Amino acid sequence: MSVSSRLGARYPRGWEVSTETHECLLLNLPPDVTRVTASMRLAIEAEFGGWELKRVRLYPDGSRKVLLRRKKPPRGAPLQSGTQPGAAAC
Repeated sequence: MSVSSRLGARYPRGWEVSTETHECLLLNLPPDVTRVTASMRLAIEAEFGGWELKRVRLYPDGSRKVLLRRKKPPRGAPLQSGTQPGAAAC
């Protein structure tokens, strides 16, 4: 997964949830990414970026959309590693 897989993605219908306490990151996983590889990549995001899995949608072609979320840092706090400045609210 690259940064390009994170940016410019559309949220599936029903995923447009907005809160002031959490930020979201939408990942698009192509069909050639195996379930084991996706699981390992998401575990790394959770461990080092503080993200938790919110939703996963599997499409007939084998691609997946994964919605991750985490609590927003307090105002004035330094950004954690793995923070995407353009991450949307979920």
